[in-house]
Amino acid sequence: MHEQVLSRNRVRAKSLSRLCVHALPGFAKLRGPTREVSMAISPTARRRRLGIELRRLREAAGLNGADVAAALGWSGTKVSRIETGRVSVHHGDVGDLLDHYKVADGTLRQELITLARESRQKGWWHRHRDTLKTGFDYYIGLESDAATIRTYEAQVIPGLLQTEAYARAVMEAAAMKPDKTYIEKKAGVRLARQQLLTRDAPIRLHAVLDQAVLMREVGGATTMSDQLACLLQRSKLANITIQVLPFGRGAHPAMDGPFVILEFPDPMDPDLVYIEQAVSGLVLEEAEELAKYAWMFNNLASQALTAEESATLISSMIE
Repeated sequence: MHEQVLSRNRVRAKSLSRLCVHALPGFAKLRGPTREVSMAISPTARRRRLGIELRRLREAAGLNGADVAAALGWSGTKVSRIETGRVSVHHGDVGDLLDHYKVADGTLRQELITLARESRQKGWWHRHRDTLKTGFDYYIGLESDAATIRTYEAQVIPGLLQTEAYARAVMEAAAMKPDKTYIEKKAGVRLARQQLLTRDAPIRLHAVLDQAVLMREVGGATTMSDQLACLLQRSKLANITIQVLPFGRGAHPAMDGPFVILEFPDPMDPDLVYIEQAVSGLVLEEAEELAKYAWMFNNLASQALTAEESATLISSMIE
């Protein structure tokens, strides 16, 4: 039954009005990988998985990162950056690490070396990195492999739910010197990411929006009305839940600002939190930090209007 619902909603998604577009001209091929190909297909996800496994092997060998770096003649931070998945690693370096850790399992060695080779590939967003905030390219690479996104927004509609006109208005307002080509590329990347919501195995999105998000008129009355209509349409999809946090609820745990939680289907891939700032993005992966933000989101969801009540509110605002 659930698969039938998803199937019907995929058909519905493809017939949505022009308001909920997915890509700009020239970006039609920026489709994210489907989950049938691999649960960790993006190079970023592969680097992260590789780093986690290499750290596990180092700790099993009873070694610390500084000693390993010194033994291999590397810089003091190289091992750390490899283990956090922030840099690509040559398969030869992986071989050196495995030798140092005395890993004799031939199958495991080959799997990790293959993972290293694949992790050095470029994601579809790579040629547009000049439009992305520092750290956001890392986030995009992991977003496409997540099973669930939970997000709280206090000022704007989440990027995955924005219309083209709304996205452009937000970007133009935030740019110190708006450039048409720059905005075109940046908007294209944002809209291409929306494929995650309607691909064959769509990602699950649960968004809690402060009421201010709906009240703030972005891009003019028509743009805002169209955006709310698109938001309402998206809320009808089986894989999307939208809740509104009313002003009347008063203070809440997320008064410090918006955040995103990515949850992955494979237990080998720990969840993470992403916090976006004006010029950069911050990824949090410590267990204590994750627990704090998970608690915050659950608290917000419990205080917010239900999905049905939220849809009614959005509908009334369109009218």
